[in-house]
Amino acid sequence: MNFDDTPEEAAFRAQVRAWLDANAPRELEPELKQGGFGGLVLKGADVMSVSKAWQKKKYDAGWACLHWPKDYGGRGATPIERVIWQQEEGTYGQLSGLFIIGHGMCGPTLMAWAQEDQKRDLLPKMAAGEEIWCQLFSEPASGSDLAGLRTRAEPAKDGTGDWIINGQKIWTSGAQHCQWGILITRTDPNVAKHKGLTMFFLRMDSPGVEIRPIKQANGASGFNEVYFTDVRIPDAQRLGAVGQGWSVSLTTLMNERLSIGSGMPTGFPELLDYCMSLQLDDGPAINDSMVRSRLATYAVRASGLKYTAMRSISALSKGETPGPENSIGKLVAGASMQELAMFALDLQGQGGVATDPATQAAGARFQAMLLRSPATRVEGGTDEILKNIIAERVLGLPGDMRVDKDVAFKDIPTSASR
Repeated sequence: MNFDDTPEEAAFRAQVRAWLDANAPRELEPELKQGGFGGLVLKGADVMSVSKAWQKKKYDAGWACLHWPKDYGGRGATPIERVIWQQEEGTYGQLSGLFIIGHGMCGPTLMAWAQEDQKRDLLPKMAAGEEIWCQLFSEPASGSDLAGLRTRAEPAKDGTGDWIINGQKIWTSGAQHCQWGILITRTDPNVAKHKGLTMFFLRMDSPGVEIRPIKQANGASGFNEVYFTDVRIPDAQRLGAVGQGWSVSLTTLMNERLSIGSGMPTGFPELLDYCMSLQLDDGPAINDSMVRSRLATYAVRASGLKYTAMRSISALSKGETPGPENSIGKLVAGASMQELAMFALDLQGQGGVATDPATQAAGARFQAMLLRSPATRVEGGTDEILKNIIAERVLGLPGDMRVDKDVAFKDIPTSASR
Protein backbone atom coordinates (compact mmCIF):
# COMPACT_ATOMS: atom_id res chain seq x y z
CA MET A 1 0.00 0.00 0.00
CA ASN A 2 1.07 3.57 -0.69
CA PHE A 3 -0.27 6.07 1.85
CA ASP A 4 1.04 9.15 0.05
CA ASP A 5 -1.07 11.27 -2.28
CA THR A 6 -0.02 11.45 -5.88
CA PRO A 7 0.72 15.01 -7.08
CA GLU A 8 -2.76 15.11 -8.62
CA GLU A 9 -4.38 13.88 -5.42
CA ALA A 10 -2.41 16.38 -3.33
CA ALA A 11 -3.59 19.22 -5.57
CA PHE A 12 -7.18 18.04 -5.25
CA ARG A 13 -6.85 17.81 -1.46
CA ALA A 14 -5.58 21.37 -1.32
CA GLN A 15 -8.55 22.52 -3.41
CA VAL A 16 -10.95 20.76 -1.03
CA ARG A 17 -9.32 22.29 2.04
CA ALA A 18 -9.46 25.77 0.57
CA TRP A 19 -13.18 25.50 -0.15
CA LEU A 20 -13.95 24.04 3.27
CA ASP A 21 -11.92 26.76 5.00
CA ALA A 22 -14.03 29.36 3.24
CA ASN A 23 -17.46 27.70 3.49
CA ALA A 24 -17.71 25.16 6.33
CA PRO A 25 -20.16 26.08 9.15
CA ARG A 26 -17.47 26.61 11.78
CA GLU A 27 -20.00 27.72 14.37
CA LEU A 28 -21.35 24.16 14.48
CA GLU A 29 -17.98 22.43 14.88
CA PRO A 30 -17.96 22.13 18.71
CA GLU A 31 -21.38 20.48 18.78
CA LEU A 32 -20.60 18.25 15.81
CA LYS A 33 -17.49 16.96 17.58
CA GLN A 34 -19.67 15.93 20.53
CA GLY A 35 -22.18 14.11 18.31
CA GLY A 36 -22.03 11.07 16.13
CA PHE A 37 -23.39 8.24 18.29
CA GLY A 38 -26.88 8.96 19.57
CA GLY A 39 -28.24 11.05 16.74
CA LEU A 40 -27.26 14.59 15.88
CA VAL A 41 -28.67 17.34 18.14
CA LEU A 42 -27.88 21.03 17.63
CA LYS A 43 -28.77 23.68 20.20
CA GLY A 44 -30.77 26.51 18.74
CA ALA A 45 -30.75 25.04 15.23
CA ASP A 46 -32.97 22.64 13.31
CA VAL A 47 -30.88 19.66 12.16
CA MET A 48 -33.00 19.17 9.02
CA SER A 49 -32.69 22.80 7.93
CA VAL A 50 -28.97 22.99 8.66
CA SER A 51 -28.27 19.70 6.90
CA LYS A 52 -30.22 20.70 3.81
CA ALA A 53 -28.49 24.08 3.68
CA TRP A 54 -25.03 22.48 3.89
CA GLN A 55 -25.90 19.90 1.25
CA LYS A 56 -27.25 22.56 -1.11
CA LYS A 57 -24.12 24.69 -0.63
CA LYS A 58 -21.96 21.68 -1.53
CA TYR A 59 -24.15 20.91 -4.52
CA ASP A 60 -24.03 24.46 -5.87
CA ALA A 61 -20.22 24.42 -5.64
CA GLY A 62 -19.86 20.98 -7.23
CA TRP A 63 -18.94 19.06 -4.07
CA ALA A 64 -22.06 16.87 -3.68
CA CYS A 65 -21.99 13.20 -4.70
CA LEU A 66 -18.58 13.75 -6.25
CA HIS A 67 -18.35 10.37 -7.99
CA TRP A 68 -21.72 10.75 -9.76
CA PRO A 69 -21.75 11.87 -13.40
CA LYS A 70 -22.19 15.60 -13.91
CA ASP A 71 -25.48 15.02 -15.77
CA TYR A 72 -26.92 13.52 -12.59
CA GLY A 73 -25.75 16.21 -10.17
CA GLY A 74 -22.25 14.97 -9.39
CA ARG A 75 -18.74 16.05 -10.28
CA GLY A 76 -17.53 13.07 -12.28
CA ALA A 77 -14.72 12.66 -9.76
CA THR A 78 -12.62 9.55 -9.30
CA PRO A 79 -13.30 7.17 -6.38
CA ILE A 80 -10.11 8.25 -4.62
CA GLU A 81 -11.14 11.93 -4.94
CA ARG A 82 -14.39 11.00 -3.20
CA VAL A 83 -12.36 9.43 -0.37
CA ILE A 84 -10.19 12.56 -0.09
CA TRP A 85 -13.32 14.71 0.17
CA GLN A 86 -14.72 12.52 2.96
CA GLN A 87 -11.42 12.68 4.85
CA GLU A 88 -11.26 16.45 4.63
CA GLU A 89 -14.94 17.14 5.32
CA GLY A 90 -14.44 15.26 8.57
CA THR A 91 -16.89 16.13 11.33
CA TYR A 92 -19.04 18.22 8.97
CA GLY A 93 -19.90 14.96 7.24
CA GLN A 94 -22.37 14.32 10.06
CA LEU A 95 -24.64 16.86 8.38
CA SER A 96 -24.96 14.43 5.48
CA GLY A 97 -26.47 11.68 7.64
CA LEU A 98 -30.01 12.39 6.39
CA PHE A 99 -28.91 11.75 2.82
CA ILE A 100 -26.61 8.73 3.15
CA ILE A 101 -29.24 6.19 2.10
CA GLY A 102 -30.19 8.17 -0.97
CA HIS A 103 -26.65 9.07 -1.99
CA GLY A 104 -25.02 5.78 -1.09
CA MET A 105 -27.73 3.22 -1.96
CA CYS A 106 -30.82 4.51 -3.77
CA GLY A 107 -28.90 6.80 -6.13
CA PRO A 108 -26.56 4.10 -7.46
CA THR A 109 -29.54 1.77 -7.87
CA LEU A 110 -31.41 4.35 -9.94
CA MET A 111 -28.30 4.99 -12.01
CA ALA A 112 -28.05 1.31 -12.83
CA TRP A 113 -31.72 0.52 -13.46
CA ALA A 114 -33.91 3.62 -13.99
CA GLN A 115 -34.83 5.19 -17.34
CA GLU A 116 -32.61 8.03 -18.55
CA ASP A 117 -35.27 10.73 -18.14
CA GLN A 118 -35.97 9.50 -14.61
CA LYS A 119 -32.29 9.70 -13.70
CA ARG A 120 -31.93 13.25 -15.02
CA ASP A 121 -35.05 14.33 -13.12
CA LEU A 122 -34.57 12.59 -9.76
CA LEU A 123 -30.84 12.32 -9.16
CA PRO A 124 -29.90 16.05 -9.16
CA LYS A 125 -32.63 16.75 -6.57
CA MET A 126 -31.32 13.87 -4.49
CA ALA A 127 -27.73 15.12 -4.75
CA ALA A 128 -28.78 18.64 -3.73
CA GLY A 129 -30.63 17.38 -0.64
CA GLU A 130 -33.92 18.75 -1.95
CA GLU A 131 -35.50 15.28 -1.81
CA ILE A 132 -34.63 12.56 0.69
CA TRP A 133 -34.88 8.84 -0.10
CA CYS A 134 -35.28 5.67 1.95
CA GLN A 135 -34.85 1.95 1.35
CA LEU A 136 -37.96 -0.21 1.88
CA PHE A 137 -36.47 -3.69 2.27
CA SER A 138 -36.71 -5.38 5.69
CA GLU A 139 -39.94 -6.99 6.91
CA PRO A 140 -41.16 -8.34 10.27
CA ALA A 141 -41.57 -11.96 9.11
CA SER A 142 -38.29 -12.41 7.22
CA GLY A 143 -35.59 -10.88 9.42
CA SER A 144 -32.24 -11.00 7.64
CA ASP A 145 -33.70 -13.22 4.92
CA LEU A 146 -34.50 -10.43 2.47
CA ALA A 147 -35.71 -12.88 -0.19
CA GLY A 148 -38.34 -14.12 2.25
CA LEU A 149 -40.32 -10.87 2.01
CA ARG A 150 -44.13 -10.96 1.75
CA THR A 151 -45.13 -7.47 0.58
CA ARG A 152 -47.17 -8.14 -2.57
CA ALA A 153 -47.28 -6.26 -5.86
CA GLU A 154 -50.15 -7.34 -8.11
CA PRO A 155 -51.23 -5.97 -11.50
CA ALA A 156 -54.15 -3.55 -11.21
CA LYS A 157 -57.38 -5.06 -12.52
CA ASP A 158 -58.44 -1.88 -14.34
CA GLY A 159 -56.10 -2.48 -17.28
CA THR A 160 -53.94 0.61 -16.61
CA GLY A 161 -50.76 -1.43 -16.21
CA ASP A 162 -50.30 -0.06 -12.68
CA TRP A 163 -49.33 -2.20 -9.69
CA ILE A 164 -51.21 -2.49 -6.38
CA ILE A 165 -49.02 -2.89 -3.29
CA ASN A 166 -50.04 -4.42 0.05
CA GLY A 167 -47.77 -5.33 2.94
CA GLN A 168 -45.45 -3.99 5.61
CA LYS A 169 -41.82 -2.95 5.93
CA ILE A 170 -39.93 -2.36 9.18
CA TRP A 171 -36.68 -0.74 10.36
CA THR A 172 -36.87 1.73 7.48
CA SER A 173 -34.32 4.41 8.41
CA GLY A 174 -35.54 8.00 8.13
CA ALA A 175 -38.80 7.16 6.35
CA GLN A 176 -40.64 9.94 8.19
CA HIS A 177 -38.40 12.52 6.50
CA CYS A 178 -38.44 11.08 2.98
CA GLN A 179 -40.16 12.10 -0.22
CA TRP A 180 -39.19 8.93 -2.13
CA GLY A 181 -38.29 5.31 -1.47
CA ILE A 182 -37.15 2.23 -3.37
CA LEU A 183 -39.39 -0.75 -2.65
CA ILE A 184 -38.81 -4.46 -3.21
CA THR A 185 -41.94 -6.62 -3.50
CA ARG A 186 -43.06 -10.14 -4.32
CA THR A 187 -44.79 -10.43 -7.68
CA ASP A 188 -44.73 -14.23 -8.14
CA PRO A 189 -45.10 -16.68 -5.21
CA ASN A 190 -45.02 -19.68 -7.55
CA VAL A 191 -41.27 -19.58 -8.16
CA ALA A 192 -38.25 -19.81 -5.85
CA LYS A 193 -38.11 -16.91 -3.43
CA HIS A 194 -35.19 -15.12 -5.10
CA LYS A 195 -36.85 -15.27 -8.53
CA GLY A 196 -40.28 -13.82 -7.79
CA LEU A 197 -39.25 -10.32 -6.70
CA THR A 198 -39.68 -6.95 -8.43
CA MET A 199 -38.29 -3.53 -7.48
CA PHE A 200 -40.10 -0.18 -7.72
CA PHE A 201 -39.63 3.40 -6.57
CA LEU A 202 -42.51 5.46 -5.19
CA ARG A 203 -43.51 8.71 -3.53
CA MET A 204 -43.74 8.29 0.23
CA ASP A 205 -46.86 10.49 0.30
CA SER A 206 -48.71 8.13 -2.06
CA PRO A 207 -52.27 7.27 -0.92
CA GLY A 208 -52.23 4.13 1.20
CA VAL A 209 -48.70 4.62 2.62
CA GLU A 210 -48.60 4.91 6.43
CA ILE A 211 -45.37 5.64 8.30
CA ARG A 212 -45.09 4.87 12.03
CA PRO A 213 -41.84 5.94 13.76
CA ILE A 214 -40.42 3.38 16.20
CA LYS A 215 -39.41 4.71 19.62
CA GLN A 216 -35.92 3.40 20.35
CA ALA A 217 -34.14 2.77 23.64
CA ASN A 218 -32.11 5.96 23.20
CA GLY A 219 -35.28 8.05 22.85
CA ALA A 220 -34.82 8.67 19.13
CA SER A 221 -36.95 7.41 16.26
CA GLY A 222 -34.48 6.76 13.48
CA PHE A 223 -36.37 3.65 12.32
CA ASN A 224 -39.94 3.24 11.13
CA GLU A 225 -42.66 0.78 10.30
CA VAL A 226 -44.19 1.45 6.87
CA TYR A 227 -47.57 0.00 5.85
CA PHE A 228 -48.91 -0.30 2.30
CA THR A 229 -52.66 -0.61 1.75
CA ASP A 230 -53.72 -0.78 -1.90
CA VAL A 231 -50.91 1.59 -2.90
CA ARG A 232 -50.90 2.23 -6.64
CA ILE A 233 -47.57 2.48 -8.47
CA PRO A 234 -47.26 3.13 -12.23
CA ASP A 235 -45.36 0.46 -14.15
CA ALA A 236 -43.02 3.22 -15.34
CA GLN A 237 -41.63 3.29 -11.77
CA ARG A 238 -40.45 -0.30 -11.97
CA LEU A 239 -36.67 -0.84 -11.75
CA GLY A 240 -35.58 -3.76 -13.89
CA ALA A 241 -37.81 -6.41 -15.37
CA VAL A 242 -40.63 -8.14 -13.54
CA GLY A 243 -39.01 -10.90 -11.48
CA GLN A 244 -35.57 -9.25 -11.62
CA GLY A 245 -35.87 -7.60 -8.22
CA TRP A 246 -33.19 -9.71 -6.56
CA SER A 247 -30.57 -8.58 -9.08
CA VAL A 248 -31.66 -4.96 -8.59
CA SER A 249 -31.50 -5.33 -4.81
CA LEU A 250 -27.93 -6.64 -5.00
CA THR A 251 -26.93 -3.32 -6.56
CA THR A 252 -28.39 -1.59 -3.51
CA LEU A 253 -26.86 -3.99 -1.00
CA MET A 254 -23.34 -3.86 -2.44
CA ASN A 255 -23.40 -0.08 -2.24
CA GLU A 256 -24.91 -0.25 1.26
CA ARG A 257 -22.01 -2.30 2.63
CA LEU A 258 -19.50 0.12 1.12
CA SER A 259 -21.38 3.22 2.34
CA ILE A 260 -21.93 2.01 5.90
CA GLY A 261 -18.79 0.00 6.51
CA SER A 262 -16.20 2.37 5.08
CA GLY A 263 -16.43 5.09 7.73
CA MET A 264 -18.12 3.64 10.81
CA PRO A 265 -16.72 5.04 14.09
CA THR A 266 -15.71 2.80 17.00
CA GLY A 267 -15.47 5.49 19.68
CA PHE A 268 -11.83 4.67 20.51
CA PRO A 269 -10.47 8.26 20.26
CA GLU A 270 -13.28 9.42 22.56
CA LEU A 271 -12.56 6.64 25.07
CA LEU A 272 -8.85 7.41 25.08
CA ASP A 273 -9.51 11.11 25.75
CA TYR A 274 -11.97 10.19 28.49
CA CYS A 275 -9.50 7.87 30.24
CA MET A 276 -6.86 10.59 30.15
CA SER A 277 -9.06 12.85 32.28
CA LEU A 278 -11.09 10.34 34.36
CA GLN A 279 -10.20 10.00 38.03
CA LEU A 280 -10.75 6.58 39.66
CA ASP A 281 -10.65 5.92 43.41
CA ASP A 282 -6.93 5.13 43.27
CA GLY A 283 -5.85 7.79 40.78
CA PRO A 284 -6.07 8.65 37.07
CA ALA A 285 -7.69 5.95 34.95
CA ILE A 286 -4.85 6.04 32.43
CA ASN A 287 -2.42 4.89 35.16
CA ASP A 288 -4.43 1.73 35.86
CA SER A 289 -2.81 -1.33 34.22
CA MET A 290 -6.17 -2.96 33.48
CA VAL A 291 -7.40 0.21 31.76
CA ARG A 292 -4.18 0.49 29.73
CA SER A 293 -4.48 -3.15 28.70
CA ARG A 294 -8.02 -2.66 27.42
CA LEU A 295 -7.05 0.54 25.66
CA ALA A 296 -4.19 -1.30 23.94
CA THR A 297 -6.63 -3.94 22.70
CA TYR A 298 -8.98 -1.31 21.31
CA ALA A 299 -6.07 0.60 19.78
CA VAL A 300 -4.88 -2.48 17.90
CA ARG A 301 -8.42 -3.13 16.67
CA ALA A 302 -8.86 0.48 15.54
CA SER A 303 -5.52 0.33 13.77
CA GLY A 304 -6.55 -2.87 11.99
CA LEU A 305 -9.75 -1.21 10.80
CA LYS A 306 -7.81 1.83 9.62
CA TYR A 307 -5.39 -0.16 7.50
CA THR A 308 -8.05 -2.51 6.19
CA ALA A 309 -9.87 0.60 4.97
CA MET A 310 -6.60 1.91 3.55
CA ARG A 311 -6.32 -1.24 1.42
CA SER A 312 -9.65 -0.35 -0.17
CA ILE A 313 -8.54 3.26 -0.63
CA SER A 314 -5.27 2.07 -2.20
CA ALA A 315 -7.26 -0.15 -4.57
CA LEU A 316 -9.46 2.79 -5.52
CA SER A 317 -6.39 4.91 -6.19
CA LYS A 318 -5.19 2.25 -8.67
CA GLY A 319 -8.58 2.13 -10.38
CA GLU A 320 -9.51 -1.22 -8.86
CA THR A 321 -12.86 -2.13 -7.31
CA PRO A 322 -12.79 -3.20 -3.63
CA GLY A 323 -14.54 -6.50 -3.00
CA PRO A 324 -16.60 -8.09 -0.21
CA GLU A 325 -13.82 -7.48 2.32
CA ASN A 326 -15.59 -4.19 3.06
CA SER A 327 -17.92 -6.25 5.25
CA ILE A 328 -15.05 -6.55 7.73
CA GLY A 329 -15.23 -2.86 8.60
CA LYS A 330 -18.85 -2.88 9.69
CA LEU A 331 -18.60 -6.23 11.48
CA VAL A 332 -15.63 -5.23 13.63
CA ALA A 333 -16.56 -1.57 14.15
CA GLY A 334 -20.14 -2.31 15.25
CA ALA A 335 -19.08 -4.90 17.84
CA SER A 336 -16.22 -2.70 19.02
CA MET A 337 -18.52 0.28 19.56
CA GLN A 338 -20.78 -1.78 21.83
CA GLU A 339 -17.92 -3.34 23.78
CA LEU A 340 -16.10 -0.05 24.16
CA ALA A 341 -19.20 1.79 25.40
CA MET A 342 -19.85 -0.91 28.01
CA PHE A 343 -16.29 -0.60 29.26
CA ALA A 344 -16.60 3.20 29.52
CA LEU A 345 -19.80 2.88 31.58
CA ASP A 346 -18.15 0.28 33.82
CA LEU A 347 -15.40 2.81 34.55
CA GLN A 348 -18.02 5.38 35.54
CA GLY A 349 -19.59 3.14 38.15
CA GLN A 350 -22.71 4.73 39.62
CA GLY A 351 -22.00 7.82 37.51
CA GLY A 352 -22.96 5.77 34.49
CA VAL A 353 -26.65 6.29 35.26
CA ALA A 354 -26.39 10.06 34.67
CA THR A 355 -28.31 11.04 31.56
CA ASP A 356 -28.01 14.82 31.36
CA PRO A 357 -25.38 15.79 28.77
CA ALA A 358 -25.10 19.24 30.35
CA THR A 359 -23.69 17.78 33.56
CA GLN A 360 -22.12 14.59 32.26
CA ALA A 361 -21.07 15.32 28.68
CA ALA A 362 -18.55 12.51 28.24
CA GLY A 363 -20.61 9.96 30.11
CA ALA A 364 -23.76 10.79 28.19
CA ARG A 365 -21.83 10.28 24.97
CA PHE A 366 -20.97 6.70 25.93
CA GLN A 367 -24.54 6.04 27.00
CA ALA A 368 -25.71 7.20 23.59
CA MET A 369 -23.09 4.98 21.98
CA LEU A 370 -24.23 1.92 23.93
CA LEU A 371 -27.93 2.48 23.24
CA ARG A 372 -27.25 2.98 19.52
CA SER A 373 -24.81 0.08 19.06
CA PRO A 374 -27.35 -2.80 18.81
CA ALA A 375 -28.99 -1.07 15.84
CA THR A 376 -25.55 -0.56 14.30
CA ARG A 377 -24.95 -4.30 14.42
CA VAL A 378 -28.25 -5.03 12.66
CA GLU A 379 -28.62 -2.33 10.00
CA GLY A 380 -26.92 -2.89 6.67
CA GLY A 381 -26.51 -6.61 7.38
CA THR A 382 -26.38 -8.38 10.73
CA ASP A 383 -23.14 -9.71 12.17
CA GLU A 384 -24.15 -13.22 11.10
CA ILE A 385 -24.82 -12.17 7.50
CA LEU A 386 -21.49 -10.35 7.31
CA LYS A 387 -19.64 -13.35 8.72
CA ASN A 388 -21.18 -15.52 6.01
CA ILE A 389 -20.11 -13.04 3.33
CA ILE A 390 -16.55 -12.95 4.65
CA ALA A 391 -16.41 -16.74 5.01
CA GLU A 392 -17.80 -17.51 1.56
CA ARG A 393 -16.55 -14.64 -0.59
CA VAL A 394 -13.29 -13.64 1.10
CA LEU A 395 -12.03 -16.89 2.63
CA GLY A 396 -13.59 -19.20 0.04
CA LEU A 397 -15.28 -21.48 2.59
CA PRO A 398 -18.31 -23.61 1.62
CA GLY A 399 -21.65 -21.79 1.68
CA ASP A 400 -24.43 -22.41 4.18
CA MET A 401 -26.94 -25.10 3.33
CA ARG A 402 -30.07 -23.46 1.92
CA VAL A 403 -32.82 -26.07 1.79
CA ASP A 404 -35.42 -23.65 0.40
CA LYS A 405 -33.28 -22.44 -2.49
CA ASP A 406 -35.25 -24.16 -5.27
CA VAL A 407 -38.65 -24.37 -3.54
CA ALA A 408 -41.56 -22.21 -4.74
CA PHE A 409 -42.08 -19.44 -2.21
CA LYS A 410 -45.71 -20.43 -1.57
CA ASP A 411 -44.55 -23.94 -0.60
CA ILE A 412 -41.98 -22.85 2.00
CA PRO A 413 -43.32 -23.87 5.44
CA THR A 414 -44.03 -21.09 7.93
CA SER A 415 -44.99 -21.14 11.59
CA ALA A 416 -48.58 -20.45 10.58
CA SER A 417 -48.68 -23.52 8.31
CA ARG A 418 -47.48 -26.00 10.91
